Amino acid sequence: MAREYFGTDGIRGRVGDHPMTAEFALRLASSAARVLAPNGGRVVIGKDTRVSGYMFESALEAGFVAAGMDVLLLGPLPTPGIAQATHAHGADLGVVISASHNPYYDNGIKFFDGQGAKLPDAVEERIEALLGEPAITRDSGELGRAKRVDSAREDYQKFCLGTVAADTRLDNLKVVLDCSHGAGYKVAPRVLSELGAEIVPIGCSPNGRNINDGCGSTSPELMKLTVQGVRAHLGVALDGDGDRVLMVDHDGNLVDGDQLLYLLASARKTDGTLKGPVVGTLMSNLGLERALGDLGIAFRRAPVGDRYVLEMLRESGGELGGETSGHLLCLDKTTTGDGLVAALQVLHVIVQSGRKLADLVAGMPRFPQTLINIRTAQRVNVNTSEPIQTAVAHAEAALADRGRILVRASGTEPVLRVMVEGENEQEVDTVARSLAETIQAATAA
Repeated sequence: MAREYFGTDGIRGRVGDHPMTAEFALRLASSAARVLAPNGGRVVIGKDTRVSGYMFESALEAGFVAAGMDVLLLGPLPTPGIAQATHAHGADLGVVISASHNPYYDNGIKFFDGQGAKLPDAVEERIEALLGEPAITRDSGELGRAKRVDSAREDYQKFCLGTVAADTRLDNLKVVLDCSHGAGYKVAPRVLSELGAEIVPIGCSPNGRNINDGCGSTSPELMKLTVQGVRAHLGVALDGDGDRVLMVDHDGNLVDGDQLLYLLASARKTDGTLKGPVVGTLMSNLGLERALGDLGIAFRRAPVGDRYVLEMLRESGGELGGETSGHLLCLDKTTTGDGLVAALQVLHVIVQSGRKLADLVAGMPRFPQTLINIRTAQRVNVNTSEPIQTAVAHAEAALADRGRILVRASGTEPVLRVMVEGENEQEVDTVARSLAETIQAATAA
């Protein structure tokens, strides 16, 4: 069945507009309980720093308790921390209240299974199938209970520290750390400080409405300027829910997820710990594929979305994968994309090698790539749209074998993403803009 609510990363939208309402969240909790824990069980709920998180937390709590599940409330915690807590507390499922890198007026709800992994599409479809039914309320003797877990943040900090060697020290590093006024605003500075790094924090003062506002991995300009201004060795930027990371080198140059993936893969290849292929996505830069190939490292492309990267890693026996946006998965360390854990792995390579970040990613040339977002009035199926398919065919003919083109619909908002990549920057930009204008006109008609 076609999914009406779930996208590539849970359910997301503007707060107050369907489906992001308290009433829907309550029914969603009831549906998820019936699918994942029909005989009762335990669920953990965490959130980022959006003001609407209080509302959704209460609604979800009510729905789960009414369905007979015990609820553990974690409070503000990075998405990967909630995944880790789900497994650590022996819960049947975990729930994250977050819209990741979106503005504060959006929010979202996504789920983890008992192992801390994202739910398969088929399970989400089963949950959706029950959303038309009223929320259930069990007899008083079968109702669940709810309590807060005050140790959740400290537990996650210890988990993150445990992903690097016990003798890892960052004493000689000056790091600008941008937490996007999001869920990692307390955890990340404490972890890096405990390892001895000199921290220059930005984006660490959330007020419920400033998450991702001019800061974080989606707006790294402030971090670039700060790194240069304070003469830091590098900068680390998380997104609002802490599952993405991008970096900046000492000269203020952005280091994206593809480059970080190359750094980690090449380091593991050198020390003999790399297992299976490295997995990227259809959007991963062609330079990553070719650079890994030069090192004799197999590379595969999954559909866009870290959940699909995870699926391909599991199928292929790989441990390392990710997206250009900074969703990096190190499956020998954790079960899901984790910005802080990935950053720690990169920092470990830097201190072990004694080399600068810029030098460690220099082996991966980035092919010119232009990405244009086209906002549409409603979601568009790219594969069944004849005008879009015709426009893409014409653009591919113009680009010939000098590059590649990808047009895809966002899984979280009514946006079409047009990506053109190739050898010549001017040609890539011209083809991308022409294609985007044609698609814009076709979808507006």
